[in-house]
Amino acid sequence: MLRLSAAQLEQDWRAILGDFTCDTLGLVRSFAVQYQRELANHFYDEMLADPVASRLISHDQVKSRLHDSMMKWVAGVFLPGPKDDLRDQIARLVQIGEVHARIDVPVHLVLRGARKLKDGFSIMLRDGASLGTGDAIDAVRLMSSVIDLAMEMMSFAYSSSHDRNSRAEEAYRLTAVVQNVAAEQERQRAALLDWENVLMFELAVNTAACDLPRVHASEFGMWFRHKGMPAFEGAAESQVILQAMNDVDGMLLPTLEAASESGSGRPKHLRMLRMLTSSIGFNLDLLFKQANELESGRDVLTRLLNRKFLPVVMSKEVKYARQRGTNFAVLAIDIDYFKDVNDSYGHEAGDLVLQELATRLINASRGGDYTFRLGGEEFLMVLVDVTAENGRHAAEKLRCLVEEAPFSLRHGVTLSLTISIGLAFNDGHPDYQRTMNQADEALYEAKRSGRNCVVVASPAAAPLH
Repeated sequence: MLRLSAAQLEQDWRAILGDFTCDTLGLVRSFAVQYQRELANHFYDEMLADPVASRLISHDQVKSRLHDSMMKWVAGVFLPGPKDDLRDQIARLVQIGEVHARIDVPVHLVLRGARKLKDGFSIMLRDGASLGTGDAIDAVRLMSSVIDLAMEMMSFAYSSSHDRNSRAEEAYRLTAVVQNVAAEQERQRAALLDWENVLMFELAVNTAACDLPRVHASEFGMWFRHKGMPAFEGAAESQVILQAMNDVDGMLLPTLEAASESGSGRPKHLRMLRMLTSSIGFNLDLLFKQANELESGRDVLTRLLNRKFLPVVMSKEVKYARQRGTNFAVLAIDIDYFKDVNDSYGHEAGDLVLQELATRLINASRGGDYTFRLGGEEFLMVLVDVTAENGRHAAEKLRCLVEEAPFSLRHGVTLSLTISIGLAFNDGHPDYQRTMNQADEALYEAKRSGRNCVVVASPAAAPLH
């Protein structure tokens, strides 16, 4: 469908160009090239003045790239003539639209930018070119028509990509992001109880209030914030749980130390703590009773998430990190010499290796982390709420877990394998594909360096496409 529409848009573009004389086409083309910097400055200044747009483009790397990209866009969109090949230009506009959808740029901001760009172009044409009335009208009409058509192409690509992402996001929410509803319910119940037991021990030994374990930072808390909330979006029980967690961390725990020092009120605080914890557990059970496990979106062999939900998870984590000032990491993982396993032991043995590796990755992950099988022997993990230090430690720990324990095949056969890992940290850039590209580049470098190692991506390792 996209190809057919793109072909129609190409015909429309040629029709627009065919309506103008060579002199008008040449004038607008040369003017766009000559004043591309001034036009990009105008566009950029206008967009920074918009509070919504400024949040998206204020990132240093976006700012440094946006100006040059905008200059190329202004010059490039007016370069083709009626008989030129327009496919590269159309592909570029489609790509821009898809990037806008990926980083969730509101359409009205793109259209606002186009309007401001046309205003600036018109003013510069009026002031910078000595044209008669008829020539000026034709130049402005050509400029406006080409920009409008470019916006149409970008918007079409945006709409198609956004629709796909929306469908995937809804499916992702419905799967509850768990391997098995019953098993996940027990796991999170246990995690909540574990946090409560640790807290009670710390209270018993009179640990300072500032050092008490917060429920938000617990295994259960990370799972609920990163997976439970999206999975049960819109459920009243989710809001009850979140409010109870906020009350525990923000109100109750800070007051326990004062209650201990005064010698009064501590039993009351402990009863309140028990009540809030029970409320969390009760509402958690209600949520899981509502959940139905859906198979779509999971790899059949390993039961890990597949590529279908990768854009949803990455977009959500980018948004979460930008809102909360946290960070996340992407681990691109590849089994070294996996082809040799299939060639020497058969594909059944290869499947067993993949399943066991998936189990090891799951067991090594925390409640809020995500594990994907991308295909073949390629896996990916998203580590939430990490620092550079513990992200590197987690990647190295995974590598050692694989290297140190042989994989079990049929008939008592064991096999020693290793993995290569590319690690990239999100740097605040709104387009998650940048982090993915950096992790991929780091993985390739790990393989070039002899495999069985972790390579951390340089911030400049992968350009934004």
